[in-house]
Amino acid sequence: MKASDRLYIQATVQLAEGGRFTCAPNPTVGCIITRNGQVIGRGYHQYAGQGHAEVNAIADAGGDVQGATVYVSLEPCSFFGQTPACAQTLIDAGVARVVIGILDPNPRVAGSGVAMLEAANIKVTLLDLAEARACIAGFAKRITSNRPLVRLKTASSIDGAIALANGESQWITGPSARADVQYWRARSDAVITGVGTVIADDPQLNVRDANYAHCHQPLRVVLDSTARTPSSSKLLRDGQPTLLIHSNTTDISVKETEVSIEDPHSVSRLYLKDGPSDLAALLDELGNRGCNEVLVEAGPGVVGSFLQANLWDEWICYLAPKALGRNARQLADFNIEKLADSIDAKVVDQARIGDDVRLTLRPTSK
Repeated sequence: MKASDRLYIQATVQLAEGGRFTCAPNPTVGCIITRNGQVIGRGYHQYAGQGHAEVNAIADAGGDVQGATVYVSLEPCSFFGQTPACAQTLIDAGVARVVIGILDPNPRVAGSGVAMLEAANIKVTLLDLAEARACIAGFAKRITSNRPLVRLKTASSIDGAIALANGESQWITGPSARADVQYWRARSDAVITGVGTVIADDPQLNVRDANYAHCHQPLRVVLDSTARTPSSSKLLRDGQPTLLIHSNTTDISVKETEVSIEDPHSVSRLYLKDGPSDLAALLDELGNRGCNEVLVEAGPGVVGSFLQANLWDEWICYLAPKALGRNARQLADFNIEKLADSIDAKVVDQARIGDDVRLTLRPTSK
């Protein structure tokens, strides 16, 4: 591996982040084009159905990339979808070499883009970089398992409390940590919560930070087996997409709920055979809807259910430097009989966020 190849691919991964909040359900992709050691074009995939990274980089180069080297974080696509195949675009453009960060996990591509380029006598170098894999982790999870990447988010005191016993919880963590949550919502396709949280806190669970004004709003998903979501809830009245999860046996006596919702077209209901407790079925449904990443912002019961079912991929854990003692509610509600049955995680990142600490954890089993 050439040192310069690695540096350029790392730069394409950083460039790909420009489409992080807008290109779903497609993967984030960045592309840099060089000729004679000089960068002549840069591009990233911004919106689904519009130009891919390679096309945008060629346009940035003025269209003339004959004999150039193309660095792209993800293997160029090989099929005509909403846009032409990027592998064929590079062939037609007459590039000399293509360096790829990672193969596309999509079975419709999965090496066929490389094969097309090599069949056209274009030299291809595959680096298989961890940074490039991480860049499309949510897309890769959905495309290979039909389920989104599940990210838990909790905010607690240093002794693991999310609220006092009387429910008081605003605010355990500081304003910087709360602002940081806006980033995770902005990159999520859905935010999952429980009806208990809706009743207790009446949250919006949307993106409100002006820095993310260009982002799509995530689908708010409420686990509500007995249809208790109040019609006055902000989630039902702000006109942004909300999905209520019920069971097939739920008796929906909606009363005036449907007519009192400000924008009833933004609210829908999904009936699962075993109700909201069937988290696997819920994730299958969200995968079918094209969700690459989902964020779980919920109470201890829902968080504990995802943990105990091993249906989580990452955990963003905010810790405030304060203790609330035993007269408090813990962040996860589940039971184990033996220490050997504990849910183990590894810390992959830690950061100071204002006065608080943010830990990023992943399961040791994945």
